[in-house]
Parts: sequence; structure tokens; C-alpha cells
Amino acid sequence: MKKSLSKWFTGMMIGTLLLTTAGCGGGAAPAANSNSQGESAKLGVVAYMSGGGAAYGQSQKEGLDLAKDEINAQGKIKIDLVYEDSRGNNTDAINAVNKLINKDNVVGLIGPTLSGEMFAAGPIANQSGVPIMGTSTTAEGVTDIGEFVFRNALPESSAVPQAVKKAVEKYNLKKVAVMYSSNNDWAVSGYKTMEKALQDNGVEIIATETFADKDTDFSAQLTKIASLKPDAVMVSSLYQEAALVLKKAREIGITVPFVGTNGFNSPELIKIAGQAAEGAIVASPWYPGKENEKIKKFVADYKAKYNKTPDQFAAQSYDALHIYAAALEKSGSTTDRQKLRDSLATIKDFEGVTGKFAFDDKRNPLMDATVLIVKDGQFTELK
Repeated sequence: MKKSLSKWFTGMMIGTLLLTTAGCGGGAAPAANSNSQGESAKLGVVAYMSGGGAAYGQSQKEGLDLAKDEINAQGKIKIDLVYEDSRGNNTDAINAVNKLINKDNVVGLIGPTLSGEMFAAGPIANQSGVPIMGTSTTAEGVTDIGEFVFRNALPESSAVPQAVKKAVEKYNLKKVAVMYSSNNDWAVSGYKTMEKALQDNGVEIIATETFADKDTDFSAQLTKIASLKPDAVMVSSLYQEAALVLKKAREIGITVPFVGTNGFNSPELIKIAGQAAEGAIVASPWYPGKENEKIKKFVADYKAKYNKTPDQFAAQSYDALHIYAAALEKSGSTTDRQKLRDSLATIKDFEGVTGKFAFDDKRNPLMDATVLIVKDGQFTELK
């Protein structure tokens, strides 16, 4: 009897272990694939909410929360958001995605914030058959991860050339220096796009200097650049390093224009750099000063809730949740991951606060950008 009981217990344990393992693997949890229209759609969010780039994640959360309140109030569909902090770390992003898929059984994912995090965690979502949408992942190759990977973030390949072309025309640029963070996948991608855009516009690159995320001293690189007297400096980095680069550059007498990649698109750049941010140029799909009723309402509602003007990261996250809501409603299910993915892929003619939007056949956004310049402490359109 004891022997039989022991065999029965061992068998039960093995069966339980197999079930548990299956639940943590590549397949979607059964509960996340049944039709349950009328229930809340549970979406997971992976965002950089603590650490050096926390302003990005905080803006994303604010935009998402505002959109969620609006969507739920409309009553067509209800959305619940489950947040996980990636801390700007690839391993944390991977762990967050695994938890949201296998423990929380989310129907879809938003984030992570950084392209490097998406390259690390996106394959897990794709293999699990869970749609994932980046709202700030602008590096080349993001959607090449797989058919479940989307983004409504304008790729650097679309935005950077517009900023470079405008700066070249405005300031008659002939020779420039380039700086970028060499240990950040997104920043490296932005640098390559910037380099090509400069070549396409016939601009000579007279110096290329690198640094790392979290560096604070840029004296050596900028001293070398100053001695070469470039017409402008191009920077591909997150706002924290970019702001310190601007401060040091102005400190040592570099007065030429600075053109940035998507990392410049945060009020934190201006907050940290102060007067040194004046004249910084960047292209963005978001410009709160446009004469558009949808934009005006979003800005007013955001200011009423958070007492500040929304930045690009808030606007793109806000739009992303409304895109998800439209896809969920069209799919007829709040839990079917495959139906949600297929519904997302058909989104066309979406009118968001960042403009008219559609996914192309590679699940990248089709949309325009506005070239902005920091003037009197504010982003304004570069004329």
C-alpha cells in the first residue's frame, strides 16, 4: 500500500510539474485564448519607471492611464492595465514580459520603453503568440523580431533624416561632429541612421566620438570637437546624457546647433540642460502646438490631471492604448491573443493625437514628423 501510494504521489507530482512547465512555455495560457466578450481586456505594460530614464516611463504611464479612463468611460470595451518596471534593464524587461504573459495572462503588451529591451524581451512575446506594441522603440529592426511585434513609435529611419535635412537647409551645414552612446542598441542604430542622412545631404563628418549610458563627463570628446570647429553637432543618446553633453558644450564655448535623435524628445532634456538646451533640434510625430481640436483636448485633459504639458512619450502611449481598444473592439474578444494580433494589423486611418496613423505591412507606423527646436525653454516648430 505504501509503495502504491508512493507511486501515485510521484505520478501526481510529475503531472503537476508538466502542467506547470507547459504554462510557463511558449504557448498561450488557455484562459487568454477563450472568447469572453464583456469582460475586461487585461493588457500588460513594461516601462522604464525608475532609474536614469524614468521620465520616459512616467510619461508613458500617465498617457496610458488617461487613455484607459477615457476608454472605460465610453463603455464600448473595458481595459485593465498591469504595470511592470523594467528599470531600463534588459533582464528586468525579460522577467516582466514572462510574468505578464504566464502569470497575469494578459491578452497583449505595451512596451518596453527602450529598443534594447524590446530586442531582448520581444522574442518572448512573439514566441508566446502575444501581441506587443512599442510606443518608443525607434531602432531599426524592431518589428523584424516577428509578426506579433508592432510599434506606433516613428522609427529613427523616418524621423532623423527629416531633422538632419531641415538643419542642413536652415544652417547651411557643411561639416559636423557626431556623438553617440556606444553601449545602447537604440543609440547605435540612431547614429547609423544619422550618419547615412548626413551623407545623403552631402555633409562631411569631421569627428565621431562615443560615450556610454550613465557617463557624466564629456570633456575630452567635446574639447576635441571644439578644436575642429564643426557647423553643428549630432547626438544619439537618451535625454540624461544628451543634456549633460549640451551643458558641457556650452560651458566650453561650443555655440553651434545640436541635432538629436528621439532621446531629445523629453522636457527633461530642457529641465536638466537649462539654457544650454536652447537651439536643440529633433524630429517628432508629436507637437502640442498644432491647431487641432483632438490635440487641444488631450493637452487640456492631461494638464488637468497631471498639471503639465504632455510630451511625445505620453502622447504615443495614449494613442497606443486607443489603437489597442479599437483592435479589441474589432476582434470581438477581450482574451484571444491571435484575434487581437490580426485585428491590430488591419488598423488604418486611425486619427490620434500624434496624427493620422496606419500600420504598414511590417507593423511599423505610417505617419509624418514635425521638426522641432527648443526656443525659450519650449519645443516649437522649426520654420
